[in-house]
Amino acid sequence: MSPFGRPSPEEHDALLAQIGPLPLLGRAWPRWIAVIAWLIMAIIVIRLAMVLQLSPDQALPMPVILSIMVCVGALIWMSAHMWTSVTEISDWGIRQSWITRREVPWSEVQSTKFIPLFASKKLVCFVQKGRPVTFQAGTPELQAAFARISLVYRKRT
Repeated sequence: MSPFGRPSPEEHDALLAQIGPLPLLGRAWPRWIAVIAWLIMAIIVIRLAMVLQLSPDQALPMPVILSIMVCVGALIWMSAHMWTSVTEISDWGIRQSWITRREVPWSEVQSTKFIPLFASKKLVCFVQKGRPVTFQAGTPELQAAFARISLVYRKRT
């Protein structure tokens, strides 16, 4: 084990064998979180429709309505990505489809940190150059794999 958290090739191979048959694919966000996002979007759209039907003397100014509609569009776009995003652990590294594609090859991972939040389990990968990359795990298999990766790649000082 290097002082930077990188495991030996044998430790890395043992980790991949322990994770299971690769590639391991799963939802990036738990289904219930994505459903809640869509329910909230439905409530916002219904409320916006009600506001748009107000009489002219009660109506919001058009710039405000347009701003709200742009924000709602952005939230719908994000909710769609929450529904369709997939995380993949492979021999190459970790990938996640998201608004922008996130990917880190094993060769660049220096250390990791597993963050088990209530709604989302995350793995933060600290890389050789650049900002850390955060991946979401929406399935129990991915969550267990993230915990194992974190144990093997934990920072040693």
